[in-house]
Amino acid sequence: MPAEVVEWGLVPYPEALERMRELRRRRARGEVPDTLILVRHPPILTVGVQGTGGEPLPPGLPVFTVERGGHATYHDPGQWVGYPIVDLNPRGRDVRRFVHELEEMVCRAVAPLGVQAGRRPGERGVWVGGARKLASVGVAVEEWVTSHGFALNVSTDLRVFRSFKPCGLEGDVMTSLREELGRPVDLEGVRPLLLEAWNEVFGGLPRPPGAAPLAPPRRSREDSDPVRAPLRPI
Repeated sequence: MPAEVVEWGLVPYPEALERMRELRRRRARGEVPDTLILVRHPPILTVGVQGTGGEPLPPGLPVFTVERGGHATYHDPGQWVGYPIVDLNPRGRDVRRFVHELEEMVCRAVAPLGVQAGRRPGERGVWVGGARKLASVGVAVEEWVTSHGFALNVSTDLRVFRSFKPCGLEGDVMTSLREELGRPVDLEGVRPLLLEAWNEVFGGLPRPPGAAPLAPPRRSREDSDPVRAPLRPI
């Protein structure tokens, strides 16, 4: 079955979480193909399995604890959030390779806007200049099917990040497309770029001429962790 995309619009996080979990169960049963959920959320803080590290969270926002890897992060309607529901069995059950490809997908999506993004050694997520974090990445894997995914800051309110330690980092490392480009960025203009990158990396469609092949992920001590453990959205 070819990979697909479902777009949910602006959906409260708890509702989207339950719908995502159900789609993951259906993928595990073979009822649906690999699917990217593209969604936005009203303002909310989510906390992964690594908790907050004892750091306080900003008051006045709902907090939701979930099964993805990582610490606390922030979502608001200025982000595109992507939840790839992908069966890793035909992909060699390689969780770290999947995360690498997810980061690659986001890097490809922002390149046409003039933002050259990449990775930072030892960290998860998508970075600009190795110092500013543009997108957080954190997944969960159950029955070798992935859930959760990435949050790309387009016009996100960065002031909220600076009021706590997102992903266990200092809040001022967080950036957005609007911040990097120094101008407003249309959310709807970013959407087709994400869809094209999804098809390139996960949909089985031919990559553009001259596109670099996906490199194998960097191996490190972190790679000795059990592959079923959730990964950090650092």
